[in-house]
Amino acid sequence: MELGARLPHDYRESMKTDNGGEATIEEDDWELYPIKDNSDRKRLARTCNHIIAETKACFGFGNFPHHALAIASNGLGDQMVFLKESEQFKPEVYVWLHETGEIKLLASSFAKLEKL
Repeated sequence: MELGARLPHDYRESMKTDNGGEATIEEDDWELYPIKDNSDRKRLARTCNHIIAETKACFGFGNFPHHALAIASNGLGDQMVFLKESEQFKPEVYVWLHETGEIKLLASSFAKLEKL
């Protein structure tokens, strides 16, 4: 699986500075998945839990949306996601609830998240 779509601008810019990290929203702490970096072996090892690998793993739940990209986890199974529309991912950030498959809006953009 390759992305096949452009990531939102504010997310791309944030990942250039901090590839991964943590965010908090609605009293949940989220571990942000990095973007795969294969520029050297050390960076590749640090980014092994990258957004594409984690998204592939989410399909194992059976109810993960085919047009979603997992960008973070709350450690309880829920995923912070972007939704793909045509050739790009929409700027809004959603939460996918693993128990029900429901998708809820978290923020109007990645920049609205409180990064730790």
